[in-house]
Amino acid sequence: MSKKVLILFFHPRFEDSQANKELVSAIKNVDNVTFRDLYEYYPDFHVDVKLEQQLLKEHDIIIWQHPFYWYSCPPLMKQWIDLVLEYGWAYGKDGDQLKGKYFLSAITSGGNFDVYRKGGRNNFTYKELLQPFEQTVNHCLGHYLPPFIVPSALRCSKQELQNYGAFYAELVAGIQNTETPLQEFLKYNYFNDLSSEKWKALFYKQQ
Repeated sequence: MSKKVLILFFHPRFEDSQANKELVSAIKNVDNVTFRDLYEYYPDFHVDVKLEQQLLKEHDIIIWQHPFYWYSCPPLMKQWIDLVLEYGWAYGKDGDQLKGKYFLSAITSGGNFDVYRKGGRNNFTYKELLQPFEQTVNHCLGHYLPPFIVPSALRCSKQELQNYGAFYAELVAGIQNTETPLQEFLKYNYFNDLSSEKWKALFYKQQ
């Protein structure tokens, strides 16, 4: 049975992002996907907490899609996390509404994997810098899947961005429909490795 995916998109300057335009365009035709441009819905940062919580309950996989601003996320996403993931609902006493759900980060970055490494200009890997989001999910009793990265987004050619878009659509459809337990993916670092035969075998081995 296909899993329902909720893509929560946070970009304060979406009109200027060619990379995110390609990603958003690519996933529009994937079945069972709800896409929400949160800066479009909440330009004043007044998040409808109950609505957002209801949407989370209705979906199996939640994707946070955003640019990697200063090793983190845009401010509206932080506001969303602070307000929506409430004590007593997402964590703490009786806070188990996200238990067992899967989350992943889909980010666009100005840097590449070479600068995001030990000894690189940014000293840490993407995965290390995303650990606050991973721990947030863990604290809410969910599972944090490997992130998907579009590196060097500002320097990518049109064809490269289209390739990333096609890959993103394949990823979303794959995690929806695979019979492989999603827990098997948790031990890997990035979904960018999906193009290898190893990843394809995991997605399709039981279909």
